[in-house]
Amino acid sequence: MSVRGYLGAYEPHSHAHAQVLLGIQGSLQLEVDGRPAFVDPSCGLVVPAGSRHGYLADSPAKVLVVDCDATRGTERLRRFALPSAWRAEPRACNADVLLSDVIGAPTLQTRRRLDLAHLATAVDAELHRGWSVAELASLCRFSPQRFRARFAELTGLSPLAWVRQRRLDAAERLLRAGLPLEAAALQVGYARASALCFALRRERGIGARGVRAAAADPVRASLDI
Repeated sequence: MSVRGYLGAYEPHSHAHAQVLLGIQGSLQLEVDGRPAFVDPSCGLVVPAGSRHGYLADSPAKVLVVDCDATRGTERLRRFALPSAWRAEPRACNADVLLSDVIGAPTLQTRRRLDLAHLATAVDAELHRGWSVAELASLCRFSPQRFRARFAELTGLSPLAWVRQRRLDAAERLLRAGLPLEAAALQVGYARASALCFALRRERGIGARGVRAAAADPVRASLDI
């Protein structure tokens, strides 16, 4: 059992053992014996022994991979709901526990992949925009209702909370680079500098001055905090 990182395309191959993949970060696309599949933080995937499979990760993806003997529960390709123990505390799980849980995990019906990397690129290009759930859903070709459910399953956040986190991440980068507070606020979608300061204090526990202090002197800033 190991955590593996993927980025780019990987040539198809096969091996004598089965694999159980559990998504941690990003989305890993696969083709298994000519059939499309994917794994992301909302699901796991069983790749049967002897199946010819290749990978594609458009952006960095992390997956927990369990190499195992061909046993009951690993004889066919299937996506499954992540075991509750894995969701609660993934680092505490061991291979035997996971495999036991996978056997009884519900199979997930085939559904369209939510491309979070594509969505992030579009949102980051227009952080000043007042994004709505309907607009975000349309970028992914989902209905708003299904988009909300799939997004929460994938990220653990509501779509607008996720947008807010990206805005604050960008604001911190801009402030560290020396951009004036007012300009940073407007660039990431806050109408006033005071609104950005309030959001940074509420969400990150640090104001704009603290962000700049951390950039100038990380050690002193951490002691002050």
